[in-house]
Amino acid sequence: MSSPTPENVVIVGTGCAGLTSAIYTARANLNPLVIEGTLPGGQLTTTSEVENFPGFPEGVDGFMLMDNLRKQATRFGARFEQASVTHVDFTSHPRKLICGDRTILAKAVIIATGASPRMTGIPGEKELYGGKGVTTCATCDGAFYRKMDVAVIGGGDSAAEEALFLTRFASKVYLVHRRDSLRASKIMADRATSHPKIELVWDSVPQEVLGVAEGAVSGLRVKHVHTGADRVLPVKGIFVAIGHVPNTGPFAPPLPVDDGGYFKPAAGSQVKTDIPGVYVAGDCADHVYRQAITAAGMGCQAAIEAERWLAEHGG
Repeated sequence: MSSPTPENVVIVGTGCAGLTSAIYTARANLNPLVIEGTLPGGQLTTTSEVENFPGFPEGVDGFMLMDNLRKQATRFGARFEQASVTHVDFTSHPRKLICGDRTILAKAVIIATGASPRMTGIPGEKELYGGKGVTTCATCDGAFYRKMDVAVIGGGDSAAEEALFLTRFASKVYLVHRRDSLRASKIMADRATSHPKIELVWDSVPQEVLGVAEGAVSGLRVKHVHTGADRVLPVKGIFVAIGHVPNTGPFAPPLPVDDGGYFKPAAGSQVKTDIPGVYVAGDCADHVYRQAITAAGMGCQAAIEAERWLAEHGG
């Protein structure tokens, strides 16, 4: 059943990008409707402490940060509905977002669905993810591992970058890769393989994260792909760097995506799409920075663009 009256703005996603969009559009008296998916608050709700978000000199709990953003948006009039968009129809105006048996009409749409880190799926990984030693972001969590041994899993540019960044804090960084050479670009591979703090663990695949019983990572068990020999790396932190999966499925098509599945904004913009009145923000469109503050910035941009577009087109 369709909504009798189109919403001014529908925001899909409640991470930093979506909630920032909600704050800005609500303050502009657009009465936005925010669609919460399966993980309200996004990835930061699984992070125990965020130390690099401006304005919190002592750090802030990830869940608390997102809860505060939600309360701020609600204060200005944003409304929230728990649902999942299954597909969309952007061929007519107002735009249609289908959530199961319910169709929501929208004059403008901001898609801020984020991205999910690709995980290995090995035992112990899920149990110790988020503040217990398993993470997917060196920039976010590297400083927690000063003078400790850590491991990075992966072989591409992201893994090499994570490993190099971690050398600023960790005593030693094991870089675990299933092949005998990195897939990273030559310059990144050369930097990683020549760094005195990085030990390359070649031809090895992760088997188990150790430390579940203790509630914190105590090691990583890996297996050599040719000999089958097991080895335990005595690490306190494990950084999984095997890529991200952008949550763009219900919207692509009609929105174009790149080879990695990330939204491709219109030329000359970070947030506009080729469909008038439809915008993207945050990690679903950003595979370079993937930070809470950059997602929030994109959410602000998308909200301002949507406000201007609605003003010009009778919103």
